[in-house]
Amino acid sequence: MSAALILRPSLYEEIVPGGGHTSFVLKRGQLLRITDLEGGANVSLLLLNAVEKSERLNLPDSLKCQHTAKLSAGHCLYSDMGRVLAAITADTCGWHDSFGGVLNAAEVQEKYGAGRYQELRNGYFRNGVDNLLVEMGKWNLSLQDLLMTLNLFSKVTVDADGCFHFEANHAKAGDYLELYAPMDTLVVLTALQHPMDPNPQYAPKPVQLNWSKVADGISVLCRTSRPENGRGFHNTERQYI
Repeated sequence: MSAALILRPSLYEEIVPGGGHTSFVLKRGQLLRITDLEGGANVSLLLLNAVEKSERLNLPDSLKCQHTAKLSAGHCLYSDMGRVLAAITADTCGWHDSFGGVLNAAEVQEKYGAGRYQELRNGYFRNGVDNLLVEMGKWNLSLQDLLMTLNLFSKVTVDADGCFHFEANHAKAGDYLELYAPMDTLVVLTALQHPMDPNPQYAPKPVQLNWSKVADGISVLCRTSRPENGRGFHNTERQYI
């Protein structure tokens, strides 16, 4: 886990409110910092090749080839073509969940009650499936394209019996991770509570996004942490020969 706070000239920044969602292309050579502003945030993340969107994040391959069940600094997020969609170059949280997925509208109502727009207006209870689909629709993607999501800032462990356990209060205010893009990567995300979060109240937390331009050398930790990652970067860079 990398905890060093390095300040870089920012290209742009914005805040995604709790319950909010957004999407954008993280261009090759750019770095995205995602910061938990209040503590206890969760960000459900999709990644796709911005040029050929049939290529998208493959979490089983990302875990298998790096021999880990958690993702943190030094790890790569692989596509189903064996290319690196993003590399985690810094991380103060130390564990990000690959298992939990997102909730749909019926599951949110069952868990938190009927938080309808008619009564709550913009404070209505949102759900991960619909939030992601709203953003995906902007890129001509649909439900069939909604596959694997990575839950940032959340920790889920697995015991000897194969049962999942959610660790509450895992992320603290100011925790962040940085994603370096070795290719043009479509990022789709929503800031909602993790499906296993035991809090009975609907209370998603905001996050801040910061873009910066960095040198390729920032990916050295990820390139060298596993032999497989060196090959993954090679596969990615062949696109730009």
